[in-house]
Amino acid sequence: MNNIKNTFSIKDLENLSGIKAHTIRIWEKRYNVLEPMRTETNIRFYDLACLQKLLNITLLHEYGYKISKISKMPVEKIPDLVREIISARSAKTHAISSFKMAMMNFDQTLFFKTYDELLSEKSFKEIFYDVVIPLMNEIGFLWQTDTITPAHEHFISYLIKQKLLINTEKIQILEPRKKDKLFVLYLPMNEIHELGLMYLNYEIISSGYKTIYLGESVPTESLKDLKNYFDNIVFVCYMTVEPEKIHVNNYVKSIQDEVLDDTSELWLIGRMTEYYDRKNEKNNISLFSSIEQLVNSLDN
Repeated sequence: MNNIKNTFSIKDLENLSGIKAHTIRIWEKRYNVLEPMRTETNIRFYDLACLQKLLNITLLHEYGYKISKISKMPVEKIPDLVREIISARSAKTHAISSFKMAMMNFDQTLFFKTYDELLSEKSFKEIFYDVVIPLMNEIGFLWQTDTITPAHEHFISYLIKQKLLINTEKIQILEPRKKDKLFVLYLPMNEIHELGLMYLNYEIISSGYKTIYLGESVPTESLKDLKNYFDNIVFVCYMTVEPEKIHVNNYVKSIQDEVLDDTSELWLIGRMTEYYDRKNEKNNISLFSSIEQLVNSLDN
């Protein structure tokens, strides 16, 4: 059965565009900018063309165009005008909208076109901080609110992973300059959201360190095994949805008791770290609230 989502409620449009449902209704009623379809019970729903148009209208509105003026434009002029006003200042907003449309349409051509346009003006690091991180934060919210399906998330995540792997491979051939620490990057059991961890791997290698990337759903035993081969290990654990909040403290304690010693550290990052009780924090455990904060600590 094809369960790919290609129609949207007005709440979905609010989540995807950032425009309140109440405002969308006013724009519809007063200016006729969107033409929703209706169910037999008279409930609005929208197709991908409506979503694309709303995202374009949103960008124009943010740049000072009044909705009354936009509503009088020929339909074909709106995307042309959007392309004309795109500048360095608006590239981020436009790119995120384009990536979202690529995701909703499962359109890898649009993804690569948008990425290449960004790469002509920004470095890979700038693209990741300015566009990919905000995009993934939005996608997390869209997934939680059922605006997108898991298929959408997997599609866009795979394309981003491709870019991460390509850029990481370019620097992995370099001999590590710093030998005082070895970084082991992993996700705890049942955690599969690895884009943030993959980017950290890229940044840590860029900083001159050797890394061992273990990836998703790593059992504690695998971490213990590495102690037989290396000293001065920094274990980097990215916790997005696992372990569950009631198990976070017990999980960290198990790593501390079973894995860590006087020569090793545990660095924790991800949404679930907010449930870690800092009263239990030891000298060899560090918490980071963002990728940027962790990356900055590499130079300290």
